[in-house]
Amino acid sequence: MFSFSNNDFFAPRCVWVNGPVIVGAGPSGLAVAAGLKEHGVPLVVLEKADCIASLWKNRTYDRLKLHLPKHFCQLPEFPFPENYPEYPTKKQFIDYLESYARKFDINPQFNECVESAKYDEACRLWRVKTVSTNGGASTGSEVEYLCQWLVVATGENAEPVVPEIEGLREFKGEVLHACDYKSGESFRGKKVVVVGCGNSGMEVCLDLCNYDAKPSMVVRSSVHVLPREILGKSTFELAMLMLKWLPLWLVDKILLVLAWMILGNIEKYGLKRPSVGPLELKNTQGKTPVLDIGAIEKIRSREIQVVPGIKKFSSSMVDLVNGEKLENRLGYLGYWISQQRPLLENEFFTKNGIPKAPFPNGWKGKSGLYAVGFTRRGLSGASADAMKIAKDIGKIWKDDLRKKKQKVPTHRRCISTF
Repeated sequence: MFSFSNNDFFAPRCVWVNGPVIVGAGPSGLAVAAGLKEHGVPLVVLEKADCIASLWKNRTYDRLKLHLPKHFCQLPEFPFPENYPEYPTKKQFIDYLESYARKFDINPQFNECVESAKYDEACRLWRVKTVSTNGGASTGSEVEYLCQWLVVATGENAEPVVPEIEGLREFKGEVLHACDYKSGESFRGKKVVVVGCGNSGMEVCLDLCNYDAKPSMVVRSSVHVLPREILGKSTFELAMLMLKWLPLWLVDKILLVLAWMILGNIEKYGLKRPSVGPLELKNTQGKTPVLDIGAIEKIRSREIQVVPGIKKFSSSMVDLVNGEKLENRLGYLGYWISQQRPLLENEFFTKNGIPKAPFPNGWKGKSGLYAVGFTRRGLSGASADAMKIAKDIGKIWKDDLRKKKQKVPTHRRCISTF
């Protein structure tokens, strides 16, 4: 990695990276970096936070555990420690990621927020502009990285988004995004509205119950709820095993029958199942089924109240679409899914920053552009794409070394203009 600058004191510093730039030091970015290290490819990892896996460290609730067994969540070439439980805790997973970074000698450039990334057709290089940050605030120091390959590993849930709901600004109760929720301790004894019935929404409700809060869970659409385990075996693992021998539609039917036998008819509690099976829905729309770890029992006992969608807020209450009003709430929790802020304007990505090509073809774009962690298939999907990216870049890198193309004159001429 080499630095260039011109005589303008205020101009951004220019850095030539003799390898790829990876944007994001979460599990996906680390997995790509490790694979590239194994291929002997130099790289730079840019991370806007001051640590690896910042989403896990700073934007998740305390009781969080991996939803799938650990062997489905391990990164390439590095299994979880044998003494870890089947479903590692948040802290254990963070420790695992830090060990992973140490093992592969991955040292991200922290506090560097990527402002833009554009491909320069003349130079045949990516120009990645960053601004240094400190505690989330810009310090004004700018750097432009030049590289042949760009790997976007910012993740599907990089930015919190609060949708526009009528009356929300006039609402005088507390509104908290899920990324700021840690535990139900501060909600003890309070009535709380949780908007969302996915895995996180269900677990937040369960956590609130454990602190004697009174959550009402807003369910705006249909949802598949499956037991996390069936007869002591992971439901996900059982599904993967059946898919080796049976068609997907039949596995879906079997899972729904088993779920009904274990959880009962959840529709009578306000949780309507989609018409499409859980695995088909995941494959076609990326919607993950909820893996129940106790919330359904709380719903049965009415400790968690299921309510329909929100029509509007007022200063002291929430109006639901069925005409019901939730009044005299002492505290409110708004839960909304995050979405990715677009990193660059490119035909490869949608306006929300997600690759347009469906799985398994969303990992590679044109002109040395790659994406990892957008498969909506969890850590195993991210690991699979990371290995493809590392192998692809590694092959090009080794071919370039043999042909000595890393010293192409056009690149030299382009860089010398700075």
